[in-house]
Amino acid sequence: MAGFINFEDEEEVRSYLENLHVEYSYQCFKEKDPDGKRPHRDPLPAAPGPAGASKDFARAARVLRDNCEAHGHSESCYKLGAYQAIGKGGLNPDLKAAYNSFMKSCEKGGKKSVNACHSVGLLAHDGRVNDDKPDPVVARDYYTKACDGNFAPSCFNLSIIYLQGAPGVPKDMNHALKYSLKGCELGHMWACANASRMYKLGDGTEKNDAKAEDLKNRAKQLHKEQKEAPSSLTFGV
Repeated sequence: MAGFINFEDEEEVRSYLENLHVEYSYQCFKEKDPDGKRPHRDPLPAAPGPAGASKDFARAARVLRDNCEAHGHSESCYKLGAYQAIGKGGLNPDLKAAYNSFMKSCEKGGKKSVNACHSVGLLAHDGRVNDDKPDPVVARDYYTKACDGNFAPSCFNLSIIYLQGAPGVPKDMNHALKYSLKGCELGHMWACANASRMYKLGDGTEKNDAKAEDLKNRAKQLHKEQKEAPSSLTFGV
């Protein structure tokens, strides 16, 4: 369902990693600069071609590990977790290591911390970091952190947990509606669709056909925008 990532499917997480790619310079490595900052007059180089990509990712992985583990930089921990999740940059695929890196980033705070909190929630929800035992309580807690930071997929995933109920997290239609509505406000198509259905059926709220119709139209509009949006790869984000 939308908002979840299969970390074993490299194609599914391709853009997840590509959007994290950073061109790290020697100065970045030497100065321990987690963001690879450079003067505005010195723009980032073009993305490497196939011949240089593997070497570049391996170099980035070394920088990320150093900046995260030795210096505790939040954004580097988040990006390191993404590399560890599928074995990018010569690293062995290791979801437990990824989970720990995401956790460090989430708890540290910073501009990527809500993304990291969402990733902690995903891995706890999936269960593979805990001997195939999903932990919906931890997932709920970290989705909540990310949703509070206005990360729409976490709001949607949180609404699903409350909609279905899980061990340690009782079914709660009021909370399911609350987080569906917030996800919708933040532009999550499926959150709008869920909220529309809840108003249509009177789940977690009184029936309200007008609101149901408005939310359905919002979902349709978001779907249209998604289909029409140009597909592009962004590097250095």
